[in-house]
Amino acid sequence: MPSASVASSHVAQRLALAALILGALAIAFSPIFVRLSEVGPTATGFYRTMLAVPPLWLVWFLRPAQDTAAPRTSGMPPLGVLLLPGLLFAGDLFFWHLAIQYTSVANSTLLSNFAPVIVTLGAWLVLREKISPAFLVALLVSICGAMMLMGSSFRLGGDYIFGDLLALLTACFYGAYMIAVAKLRGSHGSQEIMLWSSLVSGAVLLPTAWLMGETFLPATLSGWAVLFGLAWLSHALGQGLIAYALGHLPASFSSLVVLVQPVAAAFFGWLWLGEGLQTLQIAGGGVVLFGILLARRAQLK
Repeated sequence: MPSASVASSHVAQRLALAALILGALAIAFSPIFVRLSEVGPTATGFYRTMLAVPPLWLVWFLRPAQDTAAPRTSGMPPLGVLLLPGLLFAGDLFFWHLAIQYTSVANSTLLSNFAPVIVTLGAWLVLREKISPAFLVALLVSICGAMMLMGSSFRLGGDYIFGDLLALLTACFYGAYMIAVAKLRGSHGSQEIMLWSSLVSGAVLLPTAWLMGETFLPATLSGWAVLFGLAWLSHALGQGLIAYALGHLPASFSSLVVLVQPVAAAFFGWLWLGEGLQTLQIAGGGVVLFGILLARRAQLK
């Protein structure tokens, strides 16, 4: 009969997995919000992070006395270390939005979702996670599913090389962001990490948007509603739940589960934007989900 601590650990992992899936579904709305935004791409990234600060601060202020992460340890400089996720997330948003301008949406979406490869490597090198052959097979299956999900929209060629490199750079930044958050979750609460990273990202993206001469103020109330939706649903809720989950689940597995996001984004695009889904794309979504199931089984062994 399992001990109380083991049973409690299993419950915490199940809750973290539910939070991870819900977080991935929440960030799946972000391409729709970005598409509907009335301001420039980098300015959209600024609003995404800074408008999320009030609800993130409120959650941090009302946090329970003890966070669900491991106890806070000494010797880690809070300010210096907590700057890193914000800088990495700002880079992720900047290069992803820039990539869309130089390559197709399909290319940028697929290549930026190679982050699980980066996270798996980083989890092995930095977090000392054990990566089993079964998990690597699951990772390969999921990546193949993501490629199928893009269908015939994915294109290779000289016109796209620069944008494709930017999309791969996006994957590197987001992968490094997840590794940094997972590392910090051993000593800091998810609310603290999200609050700091959002403030830092916004501080970086604001002057960047100004230097690029982007449109900065929405023209309509619906334009503001889009930015608040992006900030509160996709960032505060979505990324916040993922940060919470990274305190309880391996970073490598978590990054793979986040591949639910392009599957859900394709579905939401079909549902609300009228974007058609081909048979190959539907099958690809199924393959991604099958790969995640394989990864879960590999994790439980």
